[in-house]
Parts: sequence; C-alpha cells; structure tokens
Amino acid sequence: MSRKLIDLVPGGHVEFLLSSAREDWDAAVNHRFVNELFKGSLDDGVLASYLVQDYQFFDAFLSMLGGCVAYADRVDSKLTFAAQLGMLADDEDGYFQKAFDELGVSEADQLDPQLTEVTKAFRAMMYDAANSQSYPDLLVMLAVAEWLYLDWGERGSTDTEPAPLPERYVHAGWVELHRGREFQKWCQFLVNELERVFPEGDESFADALTLRFQKAVALERGFFDVAYN
Repeated sequence: MSRKLIDLVPGGHVEFLLSSAREDWDAAVNHRFVNELFKGSLDDGVLASYLVQDYQFFDAFLSMLGGCVAYADRVDSKLTFAAQLGMLADDEDGYFQKAFDELGVSEADQLDPQLTEVTKAFRAMMYDAANSQSYPDLLVMLAVAEWLYLDWGERGSTDTEPAPLPERYVHAGWVELHRGREFQKWCQFLVNELERVFPEGDESFADALTLRFQKAVALERGFFDVAYN
C-alpha cells in the first residue's frame, strides 16, 4: 500500500485549503515533468531550464525561512526554521551546483537568466510573504512549496519500500531532496503550524490565505508546464 505522507485534521483548515486547490495540485504531482524525471527520460534541456528558473527562488525562500524565524510565535518553531536554513545551504545548494556542472549551465544563466512570467509571479508572491511580517502568510507559501514536492517525490513509495530512483544524479538527486522521513517530518511540521495559527473568526484574513494557497498551487503547476516551452 502507498505511504500516508501527511496527517491532516479532519474537517480542518488545511484539509479545506488542499481540497480548494485539488485539481491543480494533482495535475502538478502527476505532471509529465515528474513522470519523465522518475523514468530518467527527462530531456537535459528541459531539466536545465527548470533548474535555472527554480534557482531564482533560492534567495526568496531563504527570506521566507528567515521571516519565520522572526515572526513565529513560539521559540521551538523558530529553532526548527533556523535548522532548516542550515540544511538548505548544505544539501539543496550543493545539488544545484553539481547539476549545473553536469548539464553545462553557464554562470550567467545560473545567476541572471531571463525569467519566465511564472517565475516572476511566484517569486513576487514569495517576497510578498517574506515582507508581510505575517506568520500565517509565510506558512501558506512554505507549505505549498514543500508539501506539494513531497507528494510527487514520494510517488510510488510504500511504507516499507521507496520508489526506485532514476540512474543519473541530475534526476535522482532532485527526487532525493524531496522525499524521505526527514523531509516528510518537515512538511508535517509546516502543515501542523498552519493548522494551529490559521485565523479563527477573521473571515477576511482566512479568505486571503485561501486565495494565496490556490494561486501558489496554480503557479507550481504552471512552473512544470513552462519548462517545456
């Protein structure tokens, strides 16, 4: 049987958020890009284009994690985000540098590429959350960015056996970054925090967070789409 990845509060806020964006969520998790990544058949040009655009989120993502260190309402939560900052520096950035070398991506394309409209829109949403000084807004963006990737990264895995990895490092490394018990634990933490701090009795704020969640999921789907353009 397939693994149960994230525990949701039945009838809770996060369950509602997910159901409100389910079509785009499922389309992203089961995207052609993900299928080809797992098969090891993903074209190098498509992967290079995707990674170049994805790398442009790195600064904004770090800013969001830093915002959570600043604006989380509990010390233990702040410490969890601080630890995650260190992981990104060691693991994720290391993957990008090795993958860029293998795929022959120039330094200019790594640091200053022409951004797609999807990349511009998603990065703007990330910086907006980072500048909001709002812990719930930050959590919505982080939950989408991490949890959706866990969902596709664990595709085909069971409670006893992970799905087979593709042979090449550029494919397998990207999958490995988005699966496993530690990444699952991190995503569960984000979901739990979002459930805990989701506004009660503030319909306007709740609606704004729901819209942010839906837009972010739609952009994640679009981000896979645009890699083939």
